Formats: sequence, structure tokens, C-alpha cells
Amino acid sequence: MRRFLFLACLLAAASVFAQPDTTSQERLKVISADPAAQRSAIEAGKKLTFFCANCHGEAGVSKTPEVPNLAGQNPAYLLEQIRKFGAGERKDQFMQGLIKVLKDEERVQVALYYASVPVVPSPADAARVAQGKVLFAKLCARCHGEQARGNELYPRLASQKMPYLQTSITRYRDNTGVRNNPLMTIATAPLKNEDISALANYLTQLP
Repeated sequence: MRRFLFLACLLAAASVFAQPDTTSQERLKVISADPAAQRSAIEAGKKLTFFCANCHGEAGVSKTPEVPNLAGQNPAYLLEQIRKFGAGERKDQFMQGLIKVLKDEERVQVALYYASVPVVPSPADAARVAQGKVLFAKLCARCHGEQARGNELYPRLASQKMPYLQTSITRYRDNTGVRNNPLMTIATAPLKNEDISALANYLTQLP
């Protein structure tokens, strides 16, 4: 099972950036390598994200349980998701409309800003945390990282809101969401509702 998940993980990784905006990703790398340029981009990104706060909260920490935190995400991952919304590969009418008005440089700035902001863990049920830790290590850590902080291909799950985590995992398991993913379907297929609750409790309290 682990070997199969690893192979599926590699296949999924190859498809995540099927049509990447290499120019913006290269620009992100250039800015990230220059501390002064990075600080300037972060400040610009902070000003640009005023229209995101209604849903994703101030500084990317959501006040709405069902909406994901953007704070602390890998900037390359965020930039790719911004591209996907702008290109219509991810479907959300509100998000698509907002992102289409951003220039390429502004998209990079927004990604760098959110990545720079720390996210605060949420309280969790200690008994469920222990169970969730075992499940995460078995099913999720290979792609999302041992600390669930993600990377350029996979999102950070640590410190996400519990309702958002539970809803997202359930949708992947049941194939009821708009973001069906074969790898996630394989990983979540054996999960019972109580397992999903345990995973959410574990992830939400991670720093």
C-alpha cells in the first residue's frame, strides 16, 4: 500500500504543474533570493490583499471555519493556485474574478506576503490527536511532509481550521467536491468519519 501511494504521489506531482506559469515561478525565485526585494514584495502584497480579507481573514488567517488559511503556505504552491483560478482550472466565480485583475508581478507579491505570515494552531481533542498522528504518518506525510507544512506541490495542512479539514477530506473520500484527485481518493478511501475527525484534530493543532 505504501509503495502504491508513493507511485501515485509521483504521478500526481507530475500533473500538479501540468501547465505552470514558469515565468512567474522564476520571478518568485529571483525575488526570494534577494532579501531587500523580498521585503518590498511582501509589503506590496500586503496592500494588495485587502480584498481577500473578507473570506480569508486579516493576514490570511481565516475567521470563517470553512474557508482555508492562506498564511504560512509555500509561496510557489500559492502562486500556482492563483494561476489555476485565473485560468479557470480551479472553479470559483468570485475568486476567478478577483484574480484576473492581478498582474503577474502582483500575483507573486500576494503569494510571498501570505507565505511570510505565521499561522496560529487551534485547540484540539488530545485523545483524537494521537490517533490522527498515526493516520497522517501512514497516509499523508509522504506528500504533505512530516510536519504537514506542504511544499511547492502540496498544500500546508498544519494549523488549518478543523471544519475546513473535515469537509475537504470527506469530499475527497466521497468524490463529492469540485477538486477530485485520484491520489487523494486513494489515500482517503479507507477513512471512517471518526478517522477524518482524528486527522482534523491532529492537523489543526500543528504549528
